[in-house]
Amino acid sequence: MACIASALKALCLSLLFVAIASRPTNKPEVFNVLRFGAKPDGKTDSINVFTNIWKSACASKGGSSKIYVPKGTFYLGGAVEFVGPCTNQIEFVIDGTLLAPSNPGDIEKGTWINFMYINNLLISGAGTLDGQGKESWPLNDCRKNPNCKLAKTMGFSFVNNSRINGITSLNSKMGHFDFFAVHHFNITGVTIKAPGDSPNTDGLKFGSCSNIHISDTHIGTGDDCIAILSGVTDMDISNVKCGPGHGISVGSLGKGKDEKDVNGLTVRDTVFNGTSDGIRIKTWESSASQIVVSNFVYENIHMINVGNPINIDQKYCPYPPCEKKGESHVQIQDLKLKNIYGTSKNKVAVKLKCSKSFPCKNVELVDIDLEGVKDGPSTAVCENVHGSAHGKMVPQQCLNGP
Repeated sequence: MACIASALKALCLSLLFVAIASRPTNKPEVFNVLRFGAKPDGKTDSINVFTNIWKSACASKGGSSKIYVPKGTFYLGGAVEFVGPCTNQIEFVIDGTLLAPSNPGDIEKGTWINFMYINNLLISGAGTLDGQGKESWPLNDCRKNPNCKLAKTMGFSFVNNSRINGITSLNSKMGHFDFFAVHHFNITGVTIKAPGDSPNTDGLKFGSCSNIHISDTHIGTGDDCIAILSGVTDMDISNVKCGPGHGISVGSLGKGKDEKDVNGLTVRDTVFNGTSDGIRIKTWESSASQIVVSNFVYENIHMINVGNPINIDQKYCPYPPCEKKGESHVQIQDLKLKNIYGTSKNKVAVKLKCSKSFPCKNVELVDIDLEGVKDGPSTAVCENVHGSAHGKMVPQQCLNGP
């Protein structure tokens, strides 16, 4: 009997070993760009290498895929597109530098690096996207020329259940990161850098997106740190440092005929340092669409020498004179600002200039403490805004009643 028991025990152990040995490890298939011919010399164009690697990684059926860009400088001399759908999850790890051409004419499309129609994408690493925008900025005439063509650094269209973690975007020609029709997307630990006078270099721009989470990110650029456009819902922003730049802006809204509501924004535990604006909502005076902006919460926001710490502008006119055909038709409602504190460069620290036809309603101010840094105590300006105020109020609040 003892022999039989020992034999059974040995058999069980053998079967267990076989089961463990044959169990899939779930390790991703790794595509190191060096092994496929990319040169880290900052000169050799690696576009074909990257696109071929993407096609292989996207079509791989052996589990997840990992594209690895090691340290070194890899030149991508034109627009590159990474298109799905893919058969698996793809991790794109960038530890080196991806270098754009300095000549803006070499990128013939609106985005230098573009991801489209992909689910379960992870972009991570300690690397840098260098847009080499310095030569492009003096050529930027987009204020006057609607057909101006300068490329954004990285774009995402129809990309879902994905995230970016840890990378740096440097000196974009236009915007740094652009998101359209993206849902369930996380952005964490990203750094965005461009000079404060670099035109139209928005940090993160979103349109028609939902369930977006941005955290622990530092943005310093020449335009909006974060721009939130038509059709964005359920966005959470926390622990962001913004400056230089134009703040976190909703809009501009109302100019297009087919724009959609913007609903469900939370901004918390964020610092604006030396920006032209902090909290900003801007809508065109002569609206082509009637939409609603609602359910916004701004909480625990620190302003350091900000030009316009709180700024609702429903007569937005960036390049006057603007055609005036009536009041803005964008309804702003259910807006809460709590524990907003710090310093304002301008005497008017709180501007709430709402539409006469569609007054702002249910605006709640709680513990506002914004001191002026010159010209005496700070002040507030209100037009067509209804709501309530509680706690400390510096400057003195000017809301109409409910």
